Amino acid sequence: MPNSHEMVLCFIITTADIYEEVSSWIQKKGLHCECLGGGRINHNSEKKTIHVYGYSMGYGRAKHEITAELLKAKYPDCNVTWANEGY
Repeated sequence: MPNSHEMVLCFIITTADIYEEVSSWIQKKGLHCECLGGGRINHNSEKKTIHVYGYSMGYGRAKHEITAELLKAKYPDCNVTWANEGY
């Protein structure tokens, strides 16, 4: 557990309904939780492609390049791309 002078930063990729549920639980633990934006993920398992794009009507656009880098690390066999276009 970090001491009072340390900061732990976590990126969680999830849907809005799960974020709403989990964020209140996190905040009750005395931690700060903030949604940095949203978008969509299109996964084609046959072609081994993942495409991150779009935005959330409620949360705005996320930094898709961060999401794409996390997905590349988790799924190295997939071709992961991202774009700001689309909804």
